[in-house]
Order: sequence, then structure tokens, then C-alpha cells
Amino acid sequence: MWKIYKWNGHYIMGDLISEHSSEASALKAAKKKINYARSERSTLPSFKARKEIVIWLDADNGTPLGLIIKKTRKKTKKGDETVSTG
Repeated sequence: MWKIYKWNGHYIMGDLISEHSSEASALKAAKKKINYARSERSTLPSFKARKEIVIWLDADNGTPLGLIIKKTRKKTKKGDETVSTG
């Protein structure tokens, strides 16, 4: 689930604006509600370690206006899970 957050004057991840199932629909909604000028997908190792995809939304002068975030889950193979016997 892609979540759009808007800067609230204190925190960059301040107000939750909306949730979307696809990246394209999240970017479209953010363009409409936040009116950002450019977006950039983060490549920081800290986000990769937490299994998060982050897209920063900035104004023309580089001022951050908000972000779009998706937390991904680790995919497991069927049968890898341990079974409790009680």
C-alpha cells in the first residue's frame, strides 16, 4: 500500500493524505493534492534495510513538500515456515 504524507510545518511525514494500491495512482494523487515540482526515488541504504520504498516530493527550489512510502514484505517460499507442535 502506497501512502502519501504531506509536510505539516514540523515533520516531513506529518499528515497522511491518502493510500493507494499502485505507484502511478499515488503519484497522480500527490500531484493533485500537494502540487510538487519534482520527485525522486530514494536510494539510501537505511530505507533498503527496512524494506521501504520512498519517493521524495520537492518544490522547484528543492524544498521538501512530502513523501510517498511503501513498506514491502519479505517473500517466503512455501514450506519455509516453522510449525509449532505445541
